[in-house]
Amino acid sequence: MDEPKTGRAASKVAAVKPADEGSASRAASPAKELTIFLDGKFVPESEAKVSVFDHGLLYGDGIFEGIRFYNGRVFKLEEHHDRLWDSARSICLDIPMSREAMTEALLETVRRNDLRDGYIRQIVTRGVGNLGLNPAQCKRPSVIIIATSIALYPKEAYESGLTIVTCATRRPGAAVLNPAVKSLNYLNNVMARIEANLAGADEALLLNDAGNVSECTADNIFVIKHGRIFTPPITAGALRGITRSVIFDIAAELGIPISETDITRHDVFIADECFLTGTAAEAIPVIKADGRQIGSGKPGPITTRVIARFRELTRSTGTAIYS
Repeated sequence: MDEPKTGRAASKVAAVKPADEGSASRAASPAKELTIFLDGKFVPESEAKVSVFDHGLLYGDGIFEGIRFYNGRVFKLEEHHDRLWDSARSICLDIPMSREAMTEALLETVRRNDLRDGYIRQIVTRGVGNLGLNPAQCKRPSVIIIATSIALYPKEAYESGLTIVTCATRRPGAAVLNPAVKSLNYLNNVMARIEANLAGADEALLLNDAGNVSECTADNIFVIKHGRIFTPPITAGALRGITRSVIFDIAAELGIPISETDITRHDVFIADECFLTGTAAEAIPVIKADGRQIGSGKPGPITTRVIARFRELTRSTGTAIYS
């Protein structure tokens, strides 16, 4: 990379159609309803309903976490709960459960759906209020936990890599809507996702107001140049991703230099390798950006090593669901 400011130490490829979240479980057993945790009760999905006056629906006033579980273990559960409670504190939302109760409810939701591998969506809304904006009208937050299967991208995408495009939609700054809060208001990401769809790309790259790379619509981004890994800092508008943090640990373990730095589109174009990370996407290579081939046009050796180690960790560590 051309002297980045560090902080912390041409084949045509068709766009990959994202797989439907939860499609695997529903296709395998279409008649079987999921069991959902909703405000202290386990109910069939057909009965899992929220009020039209819930401010999570009316205003996107709430928070969420997406969490993975592999081989009967929840990956990085404590870290996800740290972020959930941090998000709640930031927006003055009182989660109506202790962490211990939330953990047990989450594990029991997975058990009742008889799953060993999958995805958990944990949601806390502001709760029922009136049509006014004032959150003080909402007397009790609502807690929802969904456990199902997920495949954000098909298997071949992890082998051949993704294509990304830079979108016109900008990542809002921390003074507008702090990305550290994982809120239910994801319209910024949705608008960027629409741009990716219209461009026939797999993902969209968001820039911040300074013109630097922030992240993608649902993933953090990493580029590799001359054997070093670089990723945008949190101050650039990047989510403090759980998988992102794991990549730092893996890089240290493998002896690969890694640092946070401001990254431009130029840095992405000239990278030797590039990959994205996220709870749903896991870790996945990128081989083309804005029509420009990245590196050899195939997943590179460092990306391959990092992804392989990530997969080992997900399948061997975590909070046990069935004991």
